[in-house]
Amino acid sequence: MTENEYSEYQKTVISGYYNNLDTILLQKLGELVTELYLAETPARKNRLWQRAQKAMLKLKIPPAIIAHIMEKKDVEILAKNLQDWLAPKTKNSGK
Repeated sequence: MTENEYSEYQKTVISGYYNNLDTILLQKLGELVTELYLAETPARKNRLWQRAQKAMLKLKIPPAIIAHIMEKKDVEILAKNLQDWLAPKTKNSGK
């Protein structure tokens, strides 16, 4: 089997991953918020902020919002935005 030939099961798993990528990234961003609250060293915080920025870029968050969050590097601002990004998904799941 070459690298580009996948079984039907593998294709299903890969497809499921990409279909749920937004949800996965939002969950990872939530975990990063927690880690940022608990981070003690500036180096650790910096690495976490870089990961948060990458996640926001993958989520296609508007550049102006990403720039504002990264400029302030305030965990509470990131957490509030994350709540807003999660809100539509929460409302739709209840219907």
